[in-house]
Amino acid sequence: MKAVETKIPGVLIIEPDVFGDHRGYFMETYSTNKYKEIGIDNVFVQDNMSFSAQKGTLRGLHFQNHPMAQAKLVSCTKGTVIDVAVDIRKDSPTYKQWVAVELSAENKKQFFIPRGFAHGFLTLTDDVEFRYKVDNLYSKEHDRGIRFDDPTIGVDWGQLLNGIEPILSDKDKYGPLLDECDCNFTYEGDK
Repeated sequence: MKAVETKIPGVLIIEPDVFGDHRGYFMETYSTNKYKEIGIDNVFVQDNMSFSAQKGTLRGLHFQNHPMAQAKLVSCTKGTVIDVAVDIRKDSPTYKQWVAVELSAENKKQFFIPRGFAHGFLTLTDDVEFRYKVDNLYSKEHDRGIRFDDPTIGVDWGQLLNGIEPILSDKDKYGPLLDECDCNFTYEGDK
């Protein structure tokens, strides 16, 4: 397994070891000891899966406020997505910066998103299955979102959409901008 650092400390792209032969392949999707060796010592308590039927489905940008904040370990097990993490920790040197990575059933990459980040993804194919492990339970009371097209963040969905009109929920289409949101994350240094 290989962990690839991104431009934002703590946000990692994980390339698992895949062992294939004429029958197919085998890979570990999670191992406490191996992930701890690369700096991920979160205790994951819930696994989630979403299905998106159509190419161009955009989900995000989502997060949970403290004390129910969540770190996420995400992957795409069918189809292809562009996955995005946005630093929403006030006073962070990378505040409002974002990182994107292509995740697919073919490349088998994973993306680790620490607490203090908003998360979203865009489907590049039809019939996408997206999975994620989280280190805190879902809390409707703490669930938040910010607009996918917040101009102060500047995620280049236009380029990522490549001319496709995004398919959005009302929550994602009409959510607040980050500066209007009650996000309660503050930068506490890189761990």
